[in-house]
Amino acid sequence: MRICVYAGSSMGSRPEYRAAAAALGELLAAEGIGLVYGGGSVGLMGTLANAVLAKGGEVIGVIPEALHAVGVAHDGLSELRVVRTMHERKAAMAELSSAFIALPGGLGTFEEVFEAWTWSQLGVHAKPIACLNTGGFYDKLTQFLDHVVAEDFLKPVHRNVLIVEADPAKLLSAVCRAKIPFVPKWKGLEKA
Repeated sequence: MRICVYAGSSMGSRPEYRAAAAALGELLAAEGIGLVYGGGSVGLMGTLANAVLAKGGEVIGVIPEALHAVGVAHDGLSELRVVRTMHERKAAMAELSSAFIALPGGLGTFEEVFEAWTWSQLGVHAKPIACLNTGGFYDKLTQFLDHVVAEDFLKPVHRNVLIVEADPAKLLSAVCRAKIPFVPKWKGLEKA
């Protein structure tokens, strides 16, 4: 099993973000779960990868040529795949993974986890999707998502696909147990 983890390329403002990234990395290695991530050596991405590697775990990084050229790629991974574009990166990461977890991060992290979640909603895959809610980082997002459900733009079943936990061990346990139902987004398209 491998899990794709999206994470910030910076450390963020709180030391607890770094500690949670390291804790999740150590848990992945201890459970024999490989890490698939964006291939960077910087920020929470680098902290996560280093924690997995330090405990003898497998780490596959997938990085687009443009970011590789900037010099932010991690050079000590089990495997580093250099792809042409961000689109190819996301497709490769999804193909290699059995689940998706988002750590705290910025626009790239949000975009990646939302795309994976959209693919689930559309039936492209049935893989668990989760956010590690370190220090309440995702609290306002979950409130907003509940608002989206209340406004009838998101079905509760699709909202409930997103697992949100503050503790890395509880999050990983929930991800490993999750069963993702497929319910068509549009009424009248349910399978007979």
